Amino acid sequence: MGRHIDIDHLVGAHEIATRAGVKRPQVIHDWRHRHPEFPQPLTTIGNSLVWDWRDVETWLRKTGRLPKAD
Repeated sequence: MGRHIDIDHLVGAHEIATRAGVKRPQVIHDWRHRHPEFPQPLTTIGNSLVWDWRDVETWLRKTGRLPKAD
């Protein structure tokens, strides 16, 4: 049986950039290429990569890239 993913946890580069506080979604693709431990996307829809936010959030926290909550 595969992994259960809540649809609310699916994000693209734009959503990741917004949540991580970076201005350009291209930064997410740069991280993918520069950091082999960056989470692998779950799938591709059209030309867009799709990740599980929980995986990306974990990586962002481990690397100190997630802004502090107010």
